[in-house]
Amino acid sequence: MLQAYKYRMYPSREQVTLLMKHIHACRFVYNHSLEQKIKAYEQDGQKLSCFDLNNRLPALKEEYPWLKEVNSQSLQSANKNLDNAFTRFFREKKEFPRFKSKKNPVRSFQVPQHYHVNFDQRTIKFPKIGEVKTVFHRIFTGKMKYATVSVTSTGKWFVSILVDDEEPEPKPVPFTSDTTVGIDVGLTDFATFSTGEKIENPRYLKTSLQRLKVLQRRVSRKKKGSKNQEKAIRKLARCHEKVANQRNDFLHKISFRVVSENQAIAVESLNVGGMMKNHCLAQGIGDVSWSTFFTMLDYKCRKYGKTLLKIGRFDPSSKICNNCGYLERDLALSEREWVCPVCDTHHDRDINAAINIKKFALQEQNLVGVSGAGRTVEPVDSLPVGRRMKQEATPERRVVVH
Repeated sequence: MLQAYKYRMYPSREQVTLLMKHIHACRFVYNHSLEQKIKAYEQDGQKLSCFDLNNRLPALKEEYPWLKEVNSQSLQSANKNLDNAFTRFFREKKEFPRFKSKKNPVRSFQVPQHYHVNFDQRTIKFPKIGEVKTVFHRIFTGKMKYATVSVTSTGKWFVSILVDDEEPEPKPVPFTSDTTVGIDVGLTDFATFSTGEKIENPRYLKTSLQRLKVLQRRVSRKKKGSKNQEKAIRKLARCHEKVANQRNDFLHKISFRVVSENQAIAVESLNVGGMMKNHCLAQGIGDVSWSTFFTMLDYKCRKYGKTLLKIGRFDPSSKICNNCGYLERDLALSEREWVCPVCDTHHDRDINAAINIKKFALQEQNLVGVSGAGRTVEPVDSLPVGRRMKQEATPERRVVVH
């Protein structure tokens, strides 16, 4: 099973210069290779592979001698990353590869092999860089794959080491309806569980927005390219970094708790990218980070042998009574509570949605994705979707809004 371990590094000034040379060189090779691939296809209809691009590196080093100061395998990894980007573009219909900018907030390069980790002396030795002081807060065992060295906009250096522990991925634990939880995410409450529990949205960006505006105003008033502007940019980056760290800490704690307490988790597959196009909600959706939360649930379920169930985004989870299956077609988004006209059950919109998400997920015909296998599920006592849509005439609809 593959797992990445991320550590903080403290390089010296000379090592920072060498590390930045690697970052600039890898970015240069990536952009040059992307340009060559585009030209070769437009002019000759030829598709350059990663092998072809690596064969052109010796000639590129003769043209630009400063590339010889960089680890050759790191340059080859840049070409491999470009080739993977084109593979994702053609197979998964992702965005076409773009040229990298030196102004990216996070810059990195890869070291595939020939690096050494010393836990006793707390150092990592990289080719053409030397031993870099590193804080190992965790010790790993297994076969080391490749290391990714990165630097943030605040000047902090990190190394992420991919390790293969040579152990099989744990088999998913059988689950039942009682050991499954449904989760409905939102903006007012970050998550609502089918058990009735609600987790409030911390809104870290909103609480720091006034401070960010002040720091951004200071950056814009400084002379462009001056030392004072660099200092102001560094302070602004620290504030953004604090918000990101708070959000990641919150998401890690919630996702770990959910995975630890349940054998299966049912969620709704949302089109977050499409929802971000709404300029009225984009900032709030970006602050709540649903996609990151679902990603954490996915890999943690695989790591601990749990199952993640996903239902379709168009299932009317909020509008269906979880008690009798009545479909309230005219339920507006502003109505947070409503009463079923058939069974007179009072519903909280979010709790009702979480319960229905759980019920839909336990019916295999409603699933769009399952992270896990070997499902052992108890029968679910709920009305089928076809019956809900064909309800007989019911009394006049009653809606209670508080």
